[in-house]
Amino acid sequence: MTEFPNALWLDANPSFTRFHVPLVQYLAKSMRIATWSYYQEQDEASSLEIALTLLHDYLKNSDRPIHLIGHATGGLIGLLYARKYPERVKSLTLLGVGVNPAVDWQSHYYALQELLPCSRETLLAQMTWNIFGHQDSQTTTRLGALLELDLASSPSPHSLYKRVGIPQGGIESPLLICGSTDDTIVDRNALQKWQALMKPSDRLWECDGGRHFFHYFHSALVGRRISNFWQSQVSNSLQLTAQPVQLQWEGVVNTQSA
Repeated sequence: MTEFPNALWLDANPSFTRFHVPLVQYLAKSMRIATWSYYQEQDEASSLEIALTLLHDYLKNSDRPIHLIGHATGGLIGLLYARKYPERVKSLTLLGVGVNPAVDWQSHYYALQELLPCSRETLLAQMTWNIFGHQDSQTTTRLGALLELDLASSPSPHSLYKRVGIPQGGIESPLLICGSTDDTIVDRNALQKWQALMKPSDRLWECDGGRHFFHYFHSALVGRRISNFWQSQVSNSLQLTAQPVQLQWEGVVNTQSA
């Protein structure tokens, strides 16, 4: 029987999987980690509840709490799950999830669609620039195709007709929140506002560059930060007497651009 993993990457955006692989591979060097994927059929209603139910069905097989980690919609699913089943979550790491956790690239896309009377192709090209920065025309087309696929395959709750809000707030388990200084989807303001909601065991950290997929361009840097956070949970559990801890803003770590 295969041993249950200690950490689980939540992949709710199958068209973006390639951007998560380097980080998962880095984390696998020091932690038994698996990937849980949710693939939504095009004729299936978009539902975070379905994803949460399927995730719970999987995690019920574990006899101990587990580290969850997710980017964007995957992070949102982890947040909702940790709120609903706190006893099953050892810690949660959010990548590219702001203080208003439902805000994702799709919410930006549909807001832009209301403002600009232009073609879908043009809107996707604009979103590609917002998310990835300037690219040549061929790369822009390829990335735009990935974004278009994500519109149909992820359980993001947004549409042209409505944008969904989810209450702000943290979780009972330790929480690591990571973002990028130049992310236009989850900007610095949306990231820093997490501070007012943090517990002593929570951490907030910014990567210097990389935009919305900073964990792809700086996978080793982000991986070390996550590994250190996980290790701190082990260290804290070994302490016989809990010591008071101040809320910590990790600040910005300078790195070279990828």
